[in-house]
Amino acid sequence: METALPDFALREARAEDCGLILSLIRELAEYEKLAHEVVATEEALRETLFGEHPAAEVIIGEWQGKAVAYALFFHNFSTFTGRPGIYLEDIYVKPEMRGRGYGKCLLTYVARLAVERRCARMEWSVLDWNEPSIRFYRSLGAVAMDGWTVQRLDGSSLDTVAAMFGKQGRRAAVAPGVADTG
Repeated sequence: METALPDFALREARAEDCGLILSLIRELAEYEKLAHEVVATEEALRETLFGEHPAAEVIIGEWQGKAVAYALFFHNFSTFTGRPGIYLEDIYVKPEMRGRGYGKCLLTYVARLAVERRCARMEWSVLDWNEPSIRFYRSLGAVAMDGWTVQRLDGSSLDTVAAMFGKQGRRAAVAPGVADTG
């Protein structure tokens, strides 16, 4: 789809873009100093993004027909609003293409999708040292979710917690201090 920016267009990613998507993910990880965490493969992306139950969507930004940016997002749900939301997992513009409005174009497109899909909100995370991005998000009206911290289980911790289910009875699987809502 054409945009108001000269020579810049957006398109939905296709299964044959998995190599490109992985390349862009790796570039983003390098920028965020997290390249060591990328374990995704083209095959995994093909299955999870374009398989029977797609887990996320990807929009590719192209300048003069060449991929220079992407956004990857998925639906989440707010129990407080009773409505879906969109979680923007990644938004990335190649360094040499920054400052041209491509990131803003991608972000506003995803925001438009959120509105069209009757989502209550759009959320994303940003590394606390990434001041240029934080300033950009604030300029659009985004607010930090003070008082909230991200929690994560992955790798062996995720496996360990998952293995707790059903082994010692329901109450034994609830961590200390966690409400058992029963």
